[in-house]
Amino acid sequence: MKILALDSSGMVASAAIAQDEILLAEYTVNYKKTHSQTLLPMVDEIVRMTELDLETVDYIAVAAGPGSFTGLRIGSATAKGLGLALNKPLIGVPTLEGLAYNLAGADKLICPMMDARRSQVYTGIYRSREDGLDVILPQRAVGVTELIQELNQAGEPVILLGDGVPVYLSLLEEGLAVPFEKAPLHLNRQRAASIAALGMIYAKEGKIQTAAEHRPQYLRLSQAERERLKKEAAK
Repeated sequence: MKILALDSSGMVASAAIAQDEILLAEYTVNYKKTHSQTLLPMVDEIVRMTELDLETVDYIAVAAGPGSFTGLRIGSATAKGLGLALNKPLIGVPTLEGLAYNLAGADKLICPMMDARRSQVYTGIYRSREDGLDVILPQRAVGVTELIQELNQAGEPVILLGDGVPVYLSLLEEGLAVPFEKAPLHLNRQRAASIAALGMIYAKEGKIQTAAEHRPQYLRLSQAERERLKKEAAK
């Protein structure tokens, strides 16, 4: 099985190619350029470096959300465009599951946290198993204080990762009653390699879709949509 994987759900832009048990290439950038400037050139580069014929790809996996509205649109549009052009099926991998899978094999609870602003995070709670992840609490947008309560109720050591961790670290340190640690720097942000690896598991489970069927999972309204509804309600 050969998968092209994309993740532009947050600040990180990442593209990878994996075949069976081997990661052939991964290109990840966590810098200021917008994903519209970086994602396709990154795909082009790993395709060139691996001498890959895109027609030989079996699936295109993409981080499907939640995350940055703009980033999700760019990633989904790129995956859909490639899927339609190549007539390849897509695998929409939930962003938080992909992030949690960075820590596959961990013996503690895994809690990815993406900053959703306004003291909220996109998060979920997971446990690693041999053939994927057990979802303890599914991905959602939730207040940081509520997440802290949920982790305390779980009563188990936890590993935290994602761009929300440094933003809310002081609250986590004050509120968490369970042992916790932060993921190391090479595993604490989105990676297309994890999207590819989890995508292979999902493909075997039949969790695939056509390019036309694929839609990002935003989980909540964008700021512009929230402001529009607020203005309409005030009339």
